[in-house]
Amino acid sequence: MTEIDLKKIVEELVNTFLEAGNLALKLRQAGLIKKIKSDNTPVSNGDLEVNELISKKLIELTPDIPIVSEETSYNKSSKDLKNFWLVDPIDGTYEYINDLDEFTINAGLILNKKPIAGLINAPAKKRMFYSYGEGFSYELTDGKKLNLDCTKKSKKNSVKFVSYSQKLKPEIEKIHKKIGVTEHVRMKSSLKFCVIASGEYDGYVAEPRASEWDIAAGHAILNNSGGSITDIDGNEILYGKKNFKNPGIILKRSKNLKWVSNIE
Repeated sequence: MTEIDLKKIVEELVNTFLEAGNLALKLRQAGLIKKIKSDNTPVSNGDLEVNELISKKLIELTPDIPIVSEETSYNKSSKDLKNFWLVDPIDGTYEYINDLDEFTINAGLILNKKPIAGLINAPAKKRMFYSYGEGFSYELTDGKKLNLDCTKKSKKNSVKFVSYSQKLKPEIEKIHKKIGVTEHVRMKSSLKFCVIASGEYDGYVAEPRASEWDIAAGHAILNNSGGSITDIDGNEILYGKKNFKNPGIILKRSKNLKWVSNIE
């Protein structure tokens, strides 16, 4: 693969993601056409139209890099993918189709099986996040570009986590106790990665459940902001695994956030 200009590509994609966010909201306001997929999860015309818009731009900018999207079958049977895009056009479809705010639009660039760059738009919240390398993670909101560096914004003596559910599974609760989590707040979609990168929350723990396209963009944004993403055993997460399935994951705002009863 020829060398690519990550900064130029991601900055060009920002406008496409803002456009995709406006499209998603416009389609929802008009009334979505909803179906149930073979895996018993919902999909809407919004998911499909956003996917088409983003994929078209990715092909224009990086024609030699294959795209793996939740909503298409292309490249999902490919083996030993090392360089590819992972796209989740609407992460949090339930929130999207039920007129809630925490859905996101996502694309992460994988190079040599590692997440290098990512974009996440939360259009209903008017928050756009993107990154194109270590130290280059940003939030665009209200026309302002803010650096993301995981600086803590929650209370000094708290360890505030996001969670998939208010009621924690025993294995998750056990890890929370080891880390010293003092409170947790339910949050859906890849927005979890972004609010940890922004310093609003300190971390997140999840059992094996999501697919690679659910986490790739957020992984790049948080990692490039100075945060930490590993599997439950502390190992690096690589991409292009069989069926694009994730292990359990632990996100931390700081690599120094240890499994103790206080924070750094």
